[in-house]
Amino acid sequence: MTDVFSNPAGAAKGAAQRYTQSLLELLGDRDPLVVQAELALSIEHAVARLTDAQVRQPEKPGKWSIIEVVQHLADSEIVYGYRIRLILASDNPVIEGYDQDAWAKRLRYAETSLPDALSQIRVMRARSLQLLRALRPDEWERAGMHNERGRETVRHITKLLAAHDLVHLRQIERIKSVIGAA
Repeated sequence: MTDVFSNPAGAAKGAAQRYTQSLLELLGDRDPLVVQAELALSIEHAVARLTDAQVRQPEKPGKWSIIEVVQHLADSEIVYGYRIRLILASDNPVIEGYDQDAWAKRLRYAETSLPDALSQIRVMRARSLQLLRALRPDEWERAGMHNERGRETVRHITKLLAAHDLVHLRQIERIKSVIGAA
């Protein structure tokens, strides 16, 4: 059985409910804005003593390396940030899913520098958090229609993104353990 968080594009629609529920369970009662605010520092701590070779070593063939995970988190900030902004600026927009593995391959995540990826996360996440913290109560309930998961509010997307951070921080720790860098 595939890990629910591997979320391959071809199975995303069929696994959407299970994937979403698993994310929300992982987040639990934690404040999603607090979790999101901790991402860059959590990554920095997790990779502090790793060499460039270790950061680029996948846990096994066909799986991502730490640098690919970190660049995925940076690009996820673009995707989720866009979705939230689209919902806030439009009435009931369609939210498109995307193939994260195609992005990783075609956007050359493996060639990214760790400082660049972390910088992207820091800057984009800070702006997104600034936007979210300024929302009125009614804006949190604005929604769009995700083509794989159905109706999603800004509040819901914010929780999903926080849980997504936790999934990938856990993945970084798992990769470190597998490559002998823990």
